[in-house]
Amino acid sequence: MMKKSLIAGLLAMALSGGAFAFHCPVEMKKIDEALAKPPALTAEQMTEVKQLRAEGETLHKAGKHQEALDTLEKAKKILKIET
Repeated sequence: MMKKSLIAGLLAMALSGGAFAFHCPVEMKKIDEALAKPPALTAEQMTEVKQLRAEGETLHKAGKHQEALDTLEKAKKILKIET
């Protein structure tokens, strides 16, 4: 019974990691759409948002999906995008 629980837990963790992977592009798209409008930001804020967006994509491509989501969330906060 313990072995089945362990396998089920590991499977759930593996599948949730995949969900994070698919969520990153959705968040990047939200940022891209907000940048296309263009938002009312200072030049400094715009630079920071673009850097965070690029860093989020790099982390996503490296398989670091939670770090990517955390980074993209910072950009969304500056852009005042609801989560």
